[in-house]
Amino acid sequence: MNIVSRVAASGILGLAAALTLASCSEPAAPEAGGDGASGTLTVYTSEPQAKIDALNAEFTAENPGIDVQVFRAGTGDLNARIASERQTGSIGADVLLAADAPTFEKYKADDLLLQYTPADVDALDPNVVDPDGYYVGTRIIPTVIAYNTGAVSQPPTSWKDLADPQYKGRITLPNPDVSGAAAFNTAVWLGQEDLGLPWLTDLVANEPVVAESNGPVAQAVAAGTQPVGIVVDYLVRELAEKGSPIAASYPTDGVPYISEPAGIFKDSANQEAAQKYVDFLVSKRGQEIAVEQQYLPVRSDVGTPEGAPSLDDIALLNPDLDTITASQPDAVATFNDLLG
Repeated sequence: MNIVSRVAASGILGLAAALTLASCSEPAAPEAGGDGASGTLTVYTSEPQAKIDALNAEFTAENPGIDVQVFRAGTGDLNARIASERQTGSIGADVLLAADAPTFEKYKADDLLLQYTPADVDALDPNVVDPDGYYVGTRIIPTVIAYNTGAVSQPPTSWKDLADPQYKGRITLPNPDVSGAAAFNTAVWLGQEDLGLPWLTDLVANEPVVAESNGPVAQAVAAGTQPVGIVVDYLVRELAEKGSPIAASYPTDGVPYISEPAGIFKDSANQEAAQKYVDFLVSKRGQEIAVEQQYLPVRSDVGTPEGAPSLDDIALLNPDLDTITASQPDAVATFNDLLG
């Protein structure tokens, strides 16, 4: 073999070896949701830890390339954390999944949210979809009157009933400074012509026990410590399912509800994964999980939790969100002033 032949043969062998090495050292990228979404996704949420863990387990099973990291706190604490991060740098979350639409309206007004319309949006209740496309509701969570069935034989059927002196010292409710749902409800009640400030004044005159959040309210009613409570309905179903003597009354004078929206922050470092996450939350499977977790869904093709009324049978209130967003801080301040 002459020199030229030896060089050519050596080059061919070298190229083959390089290709072999490359095929061994560069495995195909793992599939992530079928479209390559991958990396770390940070979610700030007010969801109970066990529920968000179960939800994320299913999401990552469908999207193995995405590592979901969660910071969980009450809506008030989440807002405080986000405010602090804005002052010192950038927001640490990609997705916010928390209680009430007014929170998202504020972030939308501050130009903090990414405009994104989730897949299959036409299957969703239009009342939970931001018409501007910056966030979308993921559950229907009504606030109801809970009562201990062993202590209350004739439960209250309206908000007005709770202003009756017979309930003095017998009511518990969540702190609107902590609970986004409670803050939202307070603004809604004050905006109702048949309730308003006179009703809220009478309610506070009945000396309700203010608990830190909805969870302790439900527990107090189930235990009979406080026989009547103002609380989100899914907690009542959960405790009743476990055998606690607790039931829910859906007020005939209107039921406020939150939709626990999800939104993507504009400066998210992983917008592709964030979009996949929002899509999953409102997908058919995501909403089936919501129903399994005792929530009322935002789409009509997944059923409802056992024992829950039909949405058509609940007098849901749909106030103007701009009005609620503007009035909510003053509403919470009014409640606190009444409490002294």
